[in-house]
Amino acid sequence: MNGIVLAGGESRRMGRDKAFLNVAGLPMIEHVIRALRSVARHIIVVTNTPEAYARYDVEVTGDVKDRRGSLVGLYSGLLRSSQDCNIVVACDMPFLNPGLLSYMAGLAEGHDVVVPKLGEFVEPLHAVYRRSLLRVIEESISRDQWRIGSVLSGQRTRYVTEEEIDRFDPLRRSFINLNTRKEYEEVTCSDLDCRS
Repeated sequence: MNGIVLAGGESRRMGRDKAFLNVAGLPMIEHVIRALRSVARHIIVVTNTPEAYARYDVEVTGDVKDRRGSLVGLYSGLLRSSQDCNIVVACDMPFLNPGLLSYMAGLAEGHDVVVPKLGEFVEPLHAVYRRSLLRVIEESISRDQWRIGSVLSGQRTRYVTEEEIDRFDPLRRSFINLNTRKEYEEVTCSDLDCRS
């Protein structure tokens, strides 16, 4: 299984490249890479700034379509991957749980997608995808459907339940993603115990 990190966003809401913001002493991307190494030896980072990742032992690829977004990032990563099964995460999730990632990887047999479901919401950027979905993604793009959710319907999808998630991550910190300056400051202070 390969790991794919989607790091191609423009970080407009954050105001700077969030992958390299410091969380608990390390850039966020390092937390993500370390967690992925528990399930994947080979990691692919999908980014439009490849030079920024030169110091990391990862493969780097850019978006292969003109339009940016998570579906294009997923497509680009799967296209580059040499493995059918791939665990895909976003670069702004510094609290990924290695136990949960390993558990999800173990559920991949017989499924096209393994994705956590919290209430009515799924976490498509914390999921296992088969490379065989490339054709489905191409069809979605050809119909001008750019949301990852458009790929999930009609596939052999295994939803990871809240009960299963809570065995590994009862606080559900795996799904914290830092998109805004406020979210970043709040979570950083919480982790470093600097809240007044």
